Amino acid sequence: MRIIGPDELVFGVDNLNACKDFLRDYGLAEKDNGKFEALDGTALTVREKDDASLPPPLPTATMLRQTIWGVEDQGTLDEIETELSKDRTVDKAADGTLSCVDDSGFQIAFRISTRTKLDLPAELINSPGAEPGRPANVIGADESVDAKPRTLSHVVYFVPDMDICANFYIERLGFVVTDKFTNTGPFLRPQANDDHHVLFVIQTPEYMQGLEHVAFHMQGPTELMLAGSRMVKKGYESFWGPGRHKFGSNWFWYFNSPMGAHIEYDADMDKHDGDWIHREVPMSKEASQIFLFENVEKWAPGGPPPGDE
Repeated sequence: MRIIGPDELVFGVDNLNACKDFLRDYGLAEKDNGKFEALDGTALTVREKDDASLPPPLPTATMLRQTIWGVEDQGTLDEIETELSKDRTVDKAADGTLSCVDDSGFQIAFRISTRTKLDLPAELINSPGAEPGRPANVIGADESVDAKPRTLSHVVYFVPDMDICANFYIERLGFVVTDKFTNTGPFLRPQANDDHHVLFVIQTPEYMQGLEHVAFHMQGPTELMLAGSRMVKKGYESFWGPGRHKFGSNWFWYFNSPMGAHIEYDADMDKHDGDWIHREVPMSKEASQIFLFENVEKWAPGGPPPGDE
């Protein structure tokens, strides 16, 4: 099945204004009806938790109401409808969007992806022994750039049974495992996306079920660091990072959000094809990241060491 990845996440929130402020500051563009878009149109949508248009909530504290998956074409939508209608109700909206519940109780939907194809420059680097990525007199450190999220990268679910959750996406929707933390959960990618993962499921107690975090791809590590530093300056609380993961190799920086989940900037994720053989290791601090930094106040040579001011 030619599923691309998450197109949109829909939330029912306690403090709508705080969520909107956060998403603006995070770098998403505000549209109508609580929708905030990355550069390619993938989005997060926030509404009051008692909004009648929202799907029903999970019986936990999570504010996520629905994950909308984008697919390549109508043929894929028809394939999904045929497959999932075998054992559950699949509702079909006037615009063709399909909605149902997965085997773990998450509200999910499928539509022909509304994302637009991006044609933007990559981060350019100069590396000894290679042709320069940036020509002479083009600077690499520019504090004036927008540093906007480019596309919705991945979602991470807390689930009471990682096998039930993962097997639904693998056996019914054609996702494949790229890597796995033993007794914790697998990283999954769909057929129409070569990113290391668009979905990661983590085994947790039942009362914790919900969205752990959602991530957006940035241009590269420099824009990730710039965007994260701006969030810190605006008073938002850094949760984890900056650093770089081992599985997926993506740079990361997570922030606490008023949507009851963490939101991550990520950059430079691995790509995989059908020749990849997944790795499996026990979950540990060493397995989770290759290195981890701590954001501190700026410092200039000649002053006291950072942190001693």
